[in-house]
Amino acid sequence: MDALMLLGDEALAQGALDAGISGFFAYPGTPSTEIMEYVQRSKQAEGLHRTWSSNEKTAMESAIGMSYTGKRTMVMMKHVGLNVAADPFMNSAFTGAHGGLIVTVADDPSMHSSQNEQDSRFYGKFAMIPTLEPSNQQECYDMAFYGFQLSEQYRIPVLIRLTTRLSHSRSGVVRREKLAQNPLKKPDDLFQFMLLPAIARKKYKHLIELQKDFVNESASSPFNSFALKAKDYSKGIICTGLAFNYLNEAFKGREIPYPVVKICQYPLPAEQIHQLYDTCDSLLILEEGMPLVEEQLKGLAFKGQKPIHGRLDGTLTRDGELNPNKVAVALGMEDTYGSPVPEIVAGRPPMLCVGCPHADSYLALNEALEQYGRGHVFSDIGCYTLGFLPPYNAINSCVDMGASITMAKGAADGGLFPAIAVIGDSTFAHSGLTGLLDCVYDKTNIVIVILDNSTTGMTGGQDYTAFGKLEEICLGLGVEREHIRVFVPFKKNYPEMIQIYKDEMAYKGVSVIIPRRECVQTLKKKHKMEG
Repeated sequence: MDALMLLGDEALAQGALDAGISGFFAYPGTPSTEIMEYVQRSKQAEGLHRTWSSNEKTAMESAIGMSYTGKRTMVMMKHVGLNVAADPFMNSAFTGAHGGLIVTVADDPSMHSSQNEQDSRFYGKFAMIPTLEPSNQQECYDMAFYGFQLSEQYRIPVLIRLTTRLSHSRSGVVRREKLAQNPLKKPDDLFQFMLLPAIARKKYKHLIELQKDFVNESASSPFNSFALKAKDYSKGIICTGLAFNYLNEAFKGREIPYPVVKICQYPLPAEQIHQLYDTCDSLLILEEGMPLVEEQLKGLAFKGQKPIHGRLDGTLTRDGELNPNKVAVALGMEDTYGSPVPEIVAGRPPMLCVGCPHADSYLALNEALEQYGRGHVFSDIGCYTLGFLPPYNAINSCVDMGASITMAKGAADGGLFPAIAVIGDSTFAHSGLTGLLDCVYDKTNIVIVILDNSTTGMTGGQDYTAFGKLEEICLGLGVEREHIRVFVPFKKNYPEMIQIYKDEMAYKGVSVIIPRRECVQTLKKKHKMEG
């Protein structure tokens, strides 16, 4: 078959396309966004479901629904998106899958564009389902085939965990022969997806019984390797996923003298790890993210006195990404970090684009709030979070998707006045509606600013499900029509904008203000395509 030069995200997408998938469901979030974008550009994907969902929970539930029909499906999100999808994700381990179901989660160690650096492997362990963690782009591609096969063999969802450096780096990928889509077929057991307590208890027992099979699959997995013959047994090394590449880079092509166990499929193959532990004087655990493997090995299964080194004992940093130099230092090799950045080099923090509509919205809001001082504006996840930085200094919080409205509500309930929420249009569709409904129900004294730039700007300009419907949604949720205000955020409109802000702060109830002007980046793309 032909070879392609692909990002890790793209390799997984192409693998799913070639493995006979029928539908993709996702919400954009770095570093997972490029999976769906690749699919949407692909001619091979014509006729497949490949549109964005409102959020990760609805995406996960839709994927479970497609699995019900016997079709192969994949749901994609970033690591914090799995928090949003946790309810259906955890329960899908009980319902199981009918058609192959892969849950792809891209983690962001070092928080390049995220609020935290949680490790999704813990979710896989928590849900007690097989978890795959590719070490290179070819494995991303191959794991799509393998993941669907494993899912259908055991009637179980399979988690695939990527990380930023793998998602966003390219390598050659050799394709396989394409598979046909599965035919439409309802489950033989029409109660498979019914989780009444009496049924769920039986399903949990079945999930527990499957664990020994999952361990056996890991022990024989083509993605796990056990190089136990070596020259030096003073140290044994366990690498997970991308860390295997860093180990090889640290040795710069030289033979690795220590025995190495490569783990890319979980649960852990305990027997092989015990062999490594019994053979070596100490263990070094190299894993990208949190110390999942290290914690398990330091638990009840390994009661000996041999040292186990990794992130927990400071051999590797507790936070942040791995890299070849960190691995080399942990192995006692030369530190090749390089020179520190000279003080003369100025920092270049991210900033709102020149001409961004949010800039004008924030400057007018600051002026309207001048008499109250700072500390009244709760914000959300999106490019508008950059309003925290100078010269705007306009917002005071950024916690999770949708929290702007509910945090402002809680602050208003606690007596803060005025309480302002600033949320993007796509984020509002993702997680803002239920918070607004709470405000309407309680008649909360709050001003909600929905920044409408007609796109999901932070992740590259994707479509979103509430486009063109914001006023109708707010009306449908019970906001009074006269307190849904819209303006165009331009400097020439500052007097009108400031007055609208002040008027709605003075109103004792729920107000929604919608500053509406298209993102300058998507506007540039349109003009470029048109001319």
